[in-house]
This record gives sequence, C-alpha cells and structure tokens, in this order.
Amino acid sequence: MGSEVTHLIRLIGLTLICIGAAAPALAQKSGGVLRVQHWDSPASMSILEEATYSVVVPIMGVMNNLVLYDQHVAQNSMQTIKPDLADSWSWSEDGTELTFKLHQGVKWHDGKAFTAKDVVCTWDLLLGKSADKLRINPRKAWYHNVDRLSANGDHEVTFHLQHPQPALLTLLASGYSPIYPCHVTPAQMRQHPIGTGPFKFVEYKPNEYIKVGRNADYWKPGRPYLDGIDYIIVPNRSTAVLGFTAGQFDVTWPFSITIPLLKDVQNQAPKAVCQLRTNNGTVNLLLNRDKPPFDNADLRNALALAIDRKSFVDILTEGQGKIGAAMLPPPAGLWGMPEEMLHTIPGYDPDVQKNRAQAREIMQKLGYGPDKHLEVKVSTRNVATFRDPAVILIDQLKEIGVDGVLETIETANWHSKVTRKDYSIALNATGSGVDDPDQQFYENYACGSARNYSGYCNPELDKKFDEQSMMTDQEARKKLVWEIDKRLQEDAARPIILHELAATCSQPEVKGLTVMVNSIYNAWRMEDVWLDK
Repeated sequence: MGSEVTHLIRLIGLTLICIGAAAPALAQKSGGVLRVQHWDSPASMSILEEATYSVVVPIMGVMNNLVLYDQHVAQNSMQTIKPDLADSWSWSEDGTELTFKLHQGVKWHDGKAFTAKDVVCTWDLLLGKSADKLRINPRKAWYHNVDRLSANGDHEVTFHLQHPQPALLTLLASGYSPIYPCHVTPAQMRQHPIGTGPFKFVEYKPNEYIKVGRNADYWKPGRPYLDGIDYIIVPNRSTAVLGFTAGQFDVTWPFSITIPLLKDVQNQAPKAVCQLRTNNGTVNLLLNRDKPPFDNADLRNALALAIDRKSFVDILTEGQGKIGAAMLPPPAGLWGMPEEMLHTIPGYDPDVQKNRAQAREIMQKLGYGPDKHLEVKVSTRNVATFRDPAVILIDQLKEIGVDGVLETIETANWHSKVTRKDYSIALNATGSGVDDPDQQFYENYACGSARNYSGYCNPELDKKFDEQSMMTDQEARKKLVWEIDKRLQEDAARPIILHELAATCSQPEVKGLTVMVNSIYNAWRMEDVWLDK
C-alpha cells in the first residue's frame, strides 16, 4: 500500500506541474462566484494573529506577500519561490542582509500607495517593536533571527539578520506571511482586513459565510478571473459532502475528504476532480509538562509508548496515511528521516505489544495498576479531524491504565487554550506553514515559542536549531535535521501519531487550482482560478 501511495503522490505532483506549465495556453474565462465549503468559524480575519487555515484559505487572496510559492507547483521548495510584491531579492556577501526591490504602483484596497514602510511596519508588529500590538503572535518565533528592517526609499527594504539564514525565504513565501498596511490597525484587520491582493474582503458572518469580491484595480493585469468567492460555513462533513455532490459547492473544504468519504464522493459525483494529498499536518499528542502529573518524564514516555500508530493510520486513512516524526516523510516531504532510522526511536517499533508492556512497567513503578488507573481529561478542538483521532487515543490509553474523558473546545477558543497550557492531555493537529526545519523547530519546539504548546525546552537542541539554520550544504543540513528530529521524539516533546492524508474535491468546471502536497497553507491566492461555465 505504501508504494501505491508514493506512486500516487508522484503522479499527482507530475500532473500538476504539467498543468501549471500549460496554464498560460488555456482559454481562461472571467466571471462567476466560486462557492467553497468552509469547515468552521474562526476567531478573526487576521492571518498574522490566527493559527489556523480557517483564516488563511479565505483571506490569502485578499493579501500579497513579498514572495510566494508558485501556485501551480504541488511541492513547495526553495526553487518554486516567485516574486510577488517584491520584483527581486539579493543577499549580502555574509548572508546577514536580504534586500528586496519592491513593485511600484501597487495600491491598498482603500486606495493608499503601498511602500517599503508597510513592510517595515509588518515586521515591527511581528517582532513586537511597534506601538500597535498583535493580540496574539503565533509566528513570532519564525523571525527570531531578524534584528530589524530598514527601508531605502519607497521601493527597497532590507532584512537585517543576526546570523545567516538561507531558509528565511521559505518562511516569507508562506500564506502565513502577508504584508499588512501601516495605516490600518491590528484591531481593524481582525474585522475587515485591507490588502493589496486580487480580492477585497466583503463580509464575515460567523457560522454563515466569509465573502470576498474581485479587486478591479489589482496590480497584476488581467487577474483575478473570478468575480468573487463565497466561503459557506458548513461544519458537518456529511452535510458538506451531500452539498458538494448536489452541486451546492464548487470546492470542498481543503483536506476535509477522508478516504472513506472520497469513495462516497466518487460514487455520487463521478465527474468531480479529487486531489488526494499529504498536507504536512500531523496528529500529535500534547502533554502539559508544567502541570502534574505530566511534569514526570517517565509518565510522558509511558503515554508515548502506548500509541499504536498503525491503528490510527488504518482507521483514519484506510492504511494510506504516513507514519513519521516531526518532519513530513518523503517523497512529499523534503526533510523527513529514513524509515530505518525512524524505527530506532522508542514507540516506533512495529511491535506494539512490546511497547505497551514497557509502558505498563513504567506505570506500575509510578504507582498505577489494575486497581489504580490514571484519570485524565483529553482536550481537543471541536472539529471532526481532531475529534476522531481523540476517540482512538482514549481507547488506546486504556491499554496502560489511563482512563480519558473527551473535552471538546470550539475553534475560536482552542488555540488560546493550548497556548496558555490550560490542559493536561490534548489531541492536536498541527499544520506546518512551510516544509522547512526552521519553521517546524523554532515554532513548535524552541524554548519560549508561543506555539510550543507542550512547554518543551531543551537549550542544547535550541543551539542545534541555530546550527542547522545557518547551513548552506543542504545534504549536511538534512542529516543534522534527522538527528534533531530523532531527539525530539525520544524526549516525547510532542509525540507524533501520524501525518495526515486527505482529499480536496472540486467540480469539473473549476480550473487553475493546485492543491499542494507539503503545506496546507500556501495554495490559496486564487488569482488564477477560473470557472469554465
């Protein structure tokens, strides 16, 4: 089955690369409103302040970046980064200054001119240097190495770094890295974001819809093709699938179609175009190491040993999901460790019974046994992709004498809850903004990062994070990344259960949409999408 999935991913990637190369030759049509099913109601419309693609998908088309991943290449890499608001970029000789020459004549949706000052203001916000403050700042850790930005006139800006960081461009190309206007406050951006992108924000009604409309003055001639996009909020997956097969939606919520649901869609709407993808998202276990009883390392290790990863893969993806560590496994992922190395990590041995026997021994030494179970509350976000694996986790933990009770939290409150570590055990799904170790390590595992929800801190590994970040030899960097990832799993920093695999389906009339294989966040500019009607 694994070889079939590998072949499928390669085939899909090749197909989409070919589609992207051929895109200019297609007879694109202008007009029409794209209807996309949305899965829930986010807390705000501010990409910089939110930690969910519930915001990135509808709002990425409202904004622009300095640079952007090619929207027609399925696998993000350094080689697929293209200019956006920046026409070009260059590095200083010592690798500590990155300078962008900016596109001229760009206007914000309210008519004001875009300048280098807006870029400086955006990173002053992210670095916490401005008078205005972000309510929450989930990607501050991405830019820990940025000392400051400087503007040279209106159309040139330089990032000044503390040490060389070749992969900074990969972070800037993510849908999570839009430029915000200086003249609009963070509070305004939460309610009514102003961008320079192909679509203007129209309205957000929680539990109903998010609407964006065509920017007739977009600075890229001829774009966008669509008159607008309606993101219609339908949280229930069964209802959403019925709506899609009945023609109520043009596109399903990205990565929401499970393998079993995919079969239903293909039976009921055989002409639908469904793209099965890894999304560089992991289902993972959060253990609050600052709060008893999980301040005990032995107890954390026992829970990590109890996980039967293959069962999760079999139940949730009919055997087609991927087992891996923090970095997405190949071929979709660029940095995942080899399988033979993975199997040397405690808990990754395919002999589940042996792993659980070790876990029960640890539990007994800690005073637990048949007559004394550990009772815990297992928190998770109240969406199906979180709830389903949480139920499986609770069932598996019973095997070592841990009795879990499910606690579901609405999306608007979920990220703030885990950020303030208001949980004992949490079943989490973590998407990676980019497929690069700098994002994964600094955001999720560095000491003090806001997104390091488990509170893991290893100063020795923090130094290794910096070491790999500065490396220009990519093969040498990859080997160090594997060593770091192995240590994170051995420390049960955030035990990875599986890497997700799911489909995004669209009606045959939808053209120009590429769903990416190694990030859930970077494919939604939508300026090249059109309806063949």
